[in-house]
Order: sequence, then structure tokens, then C-alpha cells
Amino acid sequence: MSPLTLIENAHVITVDQARRELSAASVLIEGSRIVAIGESPGTLPADALRVDGSGCVLTPGLVNTHHHLYQWITRGLAADHTLFEWLTTLYPIWAGIDEDAVRTAALGGLTQLALSGCTTTTDHHYVFPAEGGDLLGAEIDAARTIGLRFHPTRGSMDLSEKDGGLPPDSVVQPIDEILSASADAVSRWHDAAPDSMLRIALAPCSPFSVTTDLLRESAVLARELGVRMHTHLAESLDENTYCDEHFGCTPLQYMESVGWVGDDVWFAHGIEFDDDEISRLAATSTGVAHCPTSNARLGNRICRTRDLVDAGVPVGLGVDGAASNESCRLLEEAHQAVLMARARGGPTALTTRTAIELATIGGARVLGRAADTGSIEVGKLADLVLWDLSSVAHSGIDDPVAALVLGAIPPVAASWVNGRRIIADGEMRTVDADIVAADVAREHRRLIAKAG
Repeated sequence: MSPLTLIENAHVITVDQARRELSAASVLIEGSRIVAIGESPGTLPADALRVDGSGCVLTPGLVNTHHHLYQWITRGLAADHTLFEWLTTLYPIWAGIDEDAVRTAALGGLTQLALSGCTTTTDHHYVFPAEGGDLLGAEIDAARTIGLRFHPTRGSMDLSEKDGGLPPDSVVQPIDEILSASADAVSRWHDAAPDSMLRIALAPCSPFSVTTDLLRESAVLARELGVRMHTHLAESLDENTYCDEHFGCTPLQYMESVGWVGDDVWFAHGIEFDDDEISRLAATSTGVAHCPTSNARLGNRICRTRDLVDAGVPVGLGVDGAASNESCRLLEEAHQAVLMARARGGPTALTTRTAIELATIGGARVLGRAADTGSIEVGKLADLVLWDLSSVAHSGIDDPVAALVLGAIPPVAASWVNGRRIIADGEMRTVDADIVAADVAREHRRLIAKAG
């Protein structure tokens, strides 16, 4: 018999189809799965673990649909730049990353995600310097160490400054090399099983850093291999101008022309879609990773989140890269999603419960994992977070969802991924967070010195 864990006396926000919320309820985990929800089962085997959730809220683990983990060691730079200025400032620094830098950055970023309630995350890694080594492997190793469910993407760039793109020549690759490395990444690491801890997607960086041929051939390859596709899109007015000048169309029209819509595709940001494009996204079940904090940090406009959700577009939340969102806390993205939507559409534009849905089942849907995770239901994977609402920061807030989304970000009392407890009593069980912090500071200094 698999080990049993009983979480009891918690307020349970299921995010199931009925959107049930249960007071003083219990959730029983057996192995990697949820096997019971509701009243405490009473007698359990002597070796079962009981976790008292009094004063706490239990939610599905949060799902992060867009990130750049390597940027964790370049936070705080180019703090007052536009998107294109920010990119051209940071690309020469990122050109110096190697396996040690990426693994350390990923350990830092993933630790922060775990401590702020994330149980599943993607990562968009697209910078591959020639002498960098096995960068995707380095971050996969970091994710295994931390214990998060991981959906890294094999990103790419083949359009450098000399060809009219933004990145320097040193971080772009020939298309044949990219396609070969992409196929190899899927062969080495992708696990399509329902309880998979590791899935790969293919992710050319953006319309202004890759060629049309790379986009088209990456789509063909991804579908041959049965993996998902991801890229940045419709993030800024500068991107609209670029696509109009180079392709004579909008960013989404361009991506559709090269096969980049469908239920196996999700775009990061999606700020600049018009009504017809939102309808097209919905009709094709093409997903959007909404990154409100990063969008605001870079001074871009506000995503039409309410319109996307109402149309039926799969929408999740993303922290985006740490160089444009220095905190990288998913619950903060839920908070900002509400504020940004209301700033655009008025006080009823996005509810707190919709924000929790975007952070959980919405993100799972975007990543193709809604059948396995994203809600608390019998038979689903035990990806769970127990939030401590017992302190003065939340006392007197009767609605636990409002406490989570609008109040201070509460500490994580405990967290489980695939039934394995990775946080207990508010502390990481898989790594020493203080050592990780020191390593991150060291790698930051090394990378900046390397860039001169």
C-alpha cells in the first residue's frame, strides 16, 4: 500500500467543476493521487502522516505558464527601459551564461516559485551561447532537485542583429542545429505519461528574433513529435510595428500563416489582440499566458483578460522572466491580474475567484494538464498548497479567497507535488534556501564580471 497523508481541518478551495469550497475539511493523499475529499476518514494506519490545516486554506498547486529561469541571476538591471531597450541591454550579458550559471539561476527561481505556492512551472529557455554547454539539462537537473513538476521549452533564435533581429550573433544558432537540438531534447527528456513530472515543448523566441522558416519548421517538428509549442506574441506596440513593417500583418496573423495556432500552442503576453483575433484564439483553443507584473514593469499595455476568458480562450498566469519581474510570485500575478483587469474594464471586470482559477486550473489547461492537475478532485495528482492565514495580516478577512488574492501573500505552511511534501513548516525540504541564495549572488557577480 502506498503511504497515506491526511490534511485535515483546512478550508479547501477545490476549483473543481462545481467550484466547491469546503470548511474544516480533509483531503487524503495515497501515493501521488488524491483519494478522498470531505470529512476526516477517522482511523488511519499508524504510519499515515496527519497534517493539521487549522487556520489554513488548501488550494491546488499554482501553475506557472511562462518564465525565463536563467534571468534569476540578472534581476534589477535595465529597470527603467522599454521592452526593446531592455532586450538589447541584457542580451550581451546573457551571452555569457553557461551550465553553472543556468543551474544556479534555476535553483534560485524554482525555490522562490515553490515557496510562493507553485507546483508546476514551465520555462522558456532560448539563449544558447556556443560555449554554454548543456543548458536545458542544467535547469532540468535543478527542477528535479527542487521537486517541481516541470515543462521546460527548448527555445531558439536564428535572427541576429546583422539580419535585422535584436539578439547578438553569439546567441543565435543555425536552423538545422536548432531543429536537431529540439528533436534531441524531446527524445532525451519528454515524458507523455499522465503523471509526468517532465514534458518538453518547442519554443522559438519571438517574431523579431527568429525567421519564418524556423517558425514553420518548428511547428511541423513539434506536431510530428507530439509536443506543445510556445512563443512570445502580441506583447507590445513595438512588436505590432515590427510585424507590420516586415510581414504586412499583425503578430497573430503572421503566426497563423506559419501554422502557429491550435490547442497545442500557447502564447506569452497576448496584450495586443483585437476582437477578431480573440475569437480566432477561442475557436482554435490557442492558449495565453497572462503576465501582468512583467507587462507593467516594462510599460506595456494591459491584457484584455476578461475578454479572453469570456470568449473561452485558455488563459493561465505567468511570472515571466526574473529580469522583468524580480519577485516571481504567482499569487502576486493573481493579485495583479485582478487590479489590471479592473483598471481597464471597471470594478467587476475580474473576480478574485476567477483569478484563482487562472492561477490553477486555467494554467493546467494552457499546458495540457487539466485532466491531471489544477484542481482538488479525487483521482487527480496530489499537487497541493496549504496557505497559513492565521497571522495578523489576514485575521478578520472572512473570505479566504479575498484573503489570498487581495491580502498580503501568506506563507506556505506545506506543499506537495505528486504526493511528495516539498515544503513543511514553511521551509524547503529539498534544498537549503540560504545556500541557494549565496550561490545565486556569486553567479550574478561572475556573470556581470564576465560581461565587463
